[in-house]
Amino acid sequence: MQDEKRNIRISVRNLVEFILCAGDIDNTKSRSDADAMQAGSRMHRKLQKQMGANYTAEVPLSITVPITRENISFDLTVEGRADGIIFNETLREDDFSVLQFEKEDNEPPAVTIDEIKGVYMELSHLHAPIGVHRAQAMCYAYIYATINQHERIGIRMTYCNLETENLKYFEEDFSYQELVTWFQELIDEYAKWAVWQIKWTDKRNAEIKAMDFPFAYRDGQKELVTGVYKTILRKKKLFIEAPTGVGKTISTVFPSVKAMGEGIAEKIFYLTAKTITRTVAEDTFKLLGEHGSKLKVVTITAKEKICILEKPECNPGSCPRAKGHYDRVNDAVYDLLTNENEITRDYIEEYAEKHCVCPFEMGLDVTLWADAIICDYNYAFDPNVYLRRFFANEKQSDYIFLVDEAHNLVDRAREMYSAILYKDDFLEVKRLVKEKSSKLTKHLEYCNNDLLRLKRECDEFEVVDNVDGLCMHLISLMAEYEVFLQESTITEGKDEILRLFLDIRHFLNMYEIHDDNYTIYTDYDNDRFRIKLQCMDPSKNLLTCLERGRSSVLFSATLLPIGYYMEQLGGKKEDYAVYAPSSFLPENRLIMVGDDVSTKYTRRSEKEYRKIFNYIRDFTGARTGNYMVFFPSYQMLQAIADMAEEELQGLVVQSNNMTEAEKEAFLEEFVENPKESRIGFCVMGGIFSEGIDLKNNRLIGAVIVGTGLPMVCNERELFRGYFDEKNGCGFDYAYLYQGMNKVLQSAGRVIRTKEDYGAILLLDERFTQKQYYNLFPREWFPFITVNQLNMKNKLEDFWNFVDNKG
Repeated sequence: MQDEKRNIRISVRNLVEFILCAGDIDNTKSRSDADAMQAGSRMHRKLQKQMGANYTAEVPLSITVPITRENISFDLTVEGRADGIIFNETLREDDFSVLQFEKEDNEPPAVTIDEIKGVYMELSHLHAPIGVHRAQAMCYAYIYATINQHERIGIRMTYCNLETENLKYFEEDFSYQELVTWFQELIDEYAKWAVWQIKWTDKRNAEIKAMDFPFAYRDGQKELVTGVYKTILRKKKLFIEAPTGVGKTISTVFPSVKAMGEGIAEKIFYLTAKTITRTVAEDTFKLLGEHGSKLKVVTITAKEKICILEKPECNPGSCPRAKGHYDRVNDAVYDLLTNENEITRDYIEEYAEKHCVCPFEMGLDVTLWADAIICDYNYAFDPNVYLRRFFANEKQSDYIFLVDEAHNLVDRAREMYSAILYKDDFLEVKRLVKEKSSKLTKHLEYCNNDLLRLKRECDEFEVVDNVDGLCMHLISLMAEYEVFLQESTITEGKDEILRLFLDIRHFLNMYEIHDDNYTIYTDYDNDRFRIKLQCMDPSKNLLTCLERGRSSVLFSATLLPIGYYMEQLGGKKEDYAVYAPSSFLPENRLIMVGDDVSTKYTRRSEKEYRKIFNYIRDFTGARTGNYMVFFPSYQMLQAIADMAEEELQGLVVQSNNMTEAEKEAFLEEFVENPKESRIGFCVMGGIFSEGIDLKNNRLIGAVIVGTGLPMVCNERELFRGYFDEKNGCGFDYAYLYQGMNKVLQSAGRVIRTKEDYGAILLLDERFTQKQYYNLFPREWFPFITVNQLNMKNKLEDFWNFVDNKG
């Protein structure tokens, strides 16, 4: 990031990987870079301790180079930490500040820079050092030789197989002048990008400082904007419960952009759970651009969606763009950056085609230079997917995380940090490889036998205390797996072989960090035996991720109870929480609770279903318009839909596994000012209960059937027992909060703007219990209880009021 002194800092690794990366994308080569980085750190320390007295480990090196280009002067600081420095001759200390060396001509250089790389690949396959690794060592050699005035210096690439601990060395000597010429060319190429960054940042910040909030503030909105800005300033987290229509997106994005303009923040990550909310974020940044503040905003699209092939096959043999991708991608990124601001999927696809590069990888590279990144939660939190270019080194940077619909992150995080292995997968891969690798087959058998012993001990569901033995066999299996993937050409069963490799890698990674927040159990999934490492409480893992940034703002229309979400999402006692007031007039909304009906499993019957249907018929019959009815399950939805088929006109029913086109067609039924009623039967927690925006009178009423509680199952009961023991709130954490969140989200479809009006009917006697209505948002009070006899009168009074008001 640029500061007032026009100093740009970059690590040695990032510099060489950005400028010198070349060649093909090839997923047929080693797939364990992330694992090698993690295990490699341990191997570094072990090797360094064995090196002797003439070896100095972990030497910080830095050089600042003045650069002038295009009438812009700045300092470029290149910094890093050399793995080791080898002093090849006896040292003579002439004084305490300068070390000189006694040497004769034609002898090895006095000093060699050692660059250690841990790999899983078989070292016999490595015939020369990898280019970017050699370049890192050359950078350190240049810096050290400059500081210490050496005319000649050596580099050594030390490759270590992380399983066998075998070593392979590549050594090379350079004259100082050779390194000067090489390093100058390197920074000259980078200077083009640095100058662009300086010019863009100056222009961007000037525009941001002149920018005002693009609307007249709604009630409480200015306080919300100020609260977000102060949170960023104080390096805290803010949890916002904000009703629909408050303007959460602009109220969080605007102060974040302002903080960027003041040099407080370096980059904004807008993190979402669904595609629709990414579109809202794009529109918000576009709006700020229309009001004079243009930013480079990149939206990351999943590889499967943006790939030019029907199915991603990232290698030169399968994809024409993979061949030589890295030779062309920097030019593609520079072209895009210098011509576009709102870098959406369409622009990435256009420029990727122009330069014949992979659109997904190009999109990731653009993020390095972007001001704001709009992407799925995965790219910040998922240990398999997160953006390593920003988060791998664990250090804190001046990033702002804006987490939209944050209520979704609890369950998403639990799954991200959990891991599953299926016994059948080991047998299937064994069948596929047995003719190609006896060693891999043997290791697969060991692991299968471990799982077989666990299966024999599991009738239906079993909590397991210790799987250290299985994990030791999995570690050995992974080493042989890596050799197999390096040496073999896979034809049959490629997807199955790679999937198990990735599943085992994830399982071992999660096992390494597992603690009291985890439970290990075995059970059966459609008769398939599995072992699951279940993350019960994701807060510790999420906190680790959030602390990579300066500040986080987590917001949702349904973040109740706020204490639960703060606890589960990595909040601390010193973090902030606010409840943004609703801007809606309470008289525009009618909230009713039917207190003579139940959806409890023990009460479900044709008689109870008939009562529910009668409520729905009377509710939707009170006024012509569009309605949605949300059910706790497809089973109940279908049962009542069968009753409604003859008696309810305008019925449309959500089906299972709807495509995007089918979803759009369903929503298109809900037109403005309909002449006939349209009644949509949907499932709570499904695609229509969240993230859809039927404004004005495209939706005037919603019926919520039941409390949305998840079905009782072994895993839910595991959560219940875990949190009962932890804080005595097992039922609430395992069932109640998730269920009520679905209720609030479904009901939230009705009132979308300040001008909207509508009625909401909650059907279950449990809503009249304090345990449930304490989770209603403030704007739902006062609500009224009704029965089938008096509900019609309440609706008639409400709709008369609306008509008279209009």
